[in-house]
Amino acid sequence: MKKCVFLLLTAFALSSCNHDDLQTSSVESEIVQTDPLTTRQINDKINETTKTKGRFSWNESSSHFLWSGIVQGNKVASIGFGDSKNDFDRSKSSNSEALQNEILDVISKYEGKKDRILLASDEYLNQMDVYIEKQETVIALRQLKSIRYFEPADYHYFENENKTNGVAKSSGSSSGCGFESTALNAADYTTVTPNAKAPWSFAKHNITNAWSYSTGAGITIGLIDSGVSANQSLLGSSFNNGLSSGRSISKNGVYVDSIWPWSSGFDGSDDKCGHGTSMASAMAAPRNNQGQPVGVAYNANLVTYRAASNVVLDGYHEQEGVKLAFTALANNTSVKIISMSMGHIFSVGKIEDGVKYAYSKGKLIFCAGGTSTSFTTFVGVIFPAWMPETQAITGVKENTSNQKCDVCHSGAEIDFTYQMERASGNNIPVISYYNAQTDYVGGSSVATASTAGIAALVWSKNPSWTREQVLTKMRQSSTYYPTPNSDFGYGNINVLQAVQ
Repeated sequence: MKKCVFLLLTAFALSSCNHDDLQTSSVESEIVQTDPLTTRQINDKINETTKTKGRFSWNESSSHFLWSGIVQGNKVASIGFGDSKNDFDRSKSSNSEALQNEILDVISKYEGKKDRILLASDEYLNQMDVYIEKQETVIALRQLKSIRYFEPADYHYFENENKTNGVAKSSGSSSGCGFESTALNAADYTTVTPNAKAPWSFAKHNITNAWSYSTGAGITIGLIDSGVSANQSLLGSSFNNGLSSGRSISKNGVYVDSIWPWSSGFDGSDDKCGHGTSMASAMAAPRNNQGQPVGVAYNANLVTYRAASNVVLDGYHEQEGVKLAFTALANNTSVKIISMSMGHIFSVGKIEDGVKYAYSKGKLIFCAGGTSTSFTTFVGVIFPAWMPETQAITGVKENTSNQKCDVCHSGAEIDFTYQMERASGNNIPVISYYNAQTDYVGGSSVATASTAGIAALVWSKNPSWTREQVLTKMRQSSTYYPTPNSDFGYGNINVLQAVQ
């Protein structure tokens, strides 16, 4: 192939080169390093950027940095494509197949092969996962106007941070898992008919009084988490125990339990972490006769998805699972509310697409603002809670609306708060992973699940309302309405006021 000669003032020479020639010459001129960065170098840059700019984005990184992340992540990349930055819905994109094929052709050209290129192509989104080995391929792809984002699809930031620093993971920072059972302090609940324990926070938010007006009946909440325990009958065969009746719980799994991106086969809906069980309990555990904690919306339906192994969305199958859960819940017409208490410290394009897709279907989405106990204390509100399509929730201390819990994040993106930490240090009582046992759960996770339950109460009281009407009522019933606090949004919700 002939080469183009680039002369600053010779427009004719420039225009005489064909597109392939221009792209090839540009690719050659950009390559300056042949070895990928180490995971330590990549993580250091991510941390530095997050601290100085507030956020890190692969899209704003150099081609060499992006290529390094891809190489260090099993050579798998995630690509979002379209005619514009909001062209994410495949059903509304007339040329999605042509755009996808154009990208695959470029990869084939620079990788020098025709097979083992495409790993996965999303059914609903303009998004695909591909194998890339060469830096030239990365540079060439970034010249395509049809690419909305281009990221490593299996870069394990938290795992790499843990390996090099010897510190804990984060959701924040811890995996959020645990199968412990703890006897509840009698000061942390009140007993309500028929024999259920109402957590102390319910009185603080006027939830028990709100039950005279709404119990969540007729509303379906979608929960994206680590699954729900098969050993807890109150979130299974006894979901309609006591004063809970006429509702359903559906358990689904879209997580592949493997370290290899190319592995397939979901591992089921059962919780193998404990976190998802706690979230399901906080939002919708039955108003039971077994002396166990009750959830906020005890007559709401639940559709649960095991989408990840824990709350840290740090690998291919975690991120792919969450994306699949969002699109599935988006396409479930019975689901009105989606709650997810998981996240990452930087954006993940395929999850962002999934959130936008669900939002476009009218879903009211709640996401955790973040919970840290170690090195990510420098992080503000985490992804995807910072997205405008979500409601970001954080936890605050008892009797306050602007004192975050000891491990909770805060920031300008927070929309609502929930009281979940007592002076004693105790958090929110929930039913445990196992029958007839209880536990405490805290952080922005339980604040998010509880707020999703509150939304179900409001929507159940006003079933014809739109998402925006529900949100407006929640805001009007909160501490800081009409002027949000700079770090805590509208603050705590008075649920009785919200359902009257």
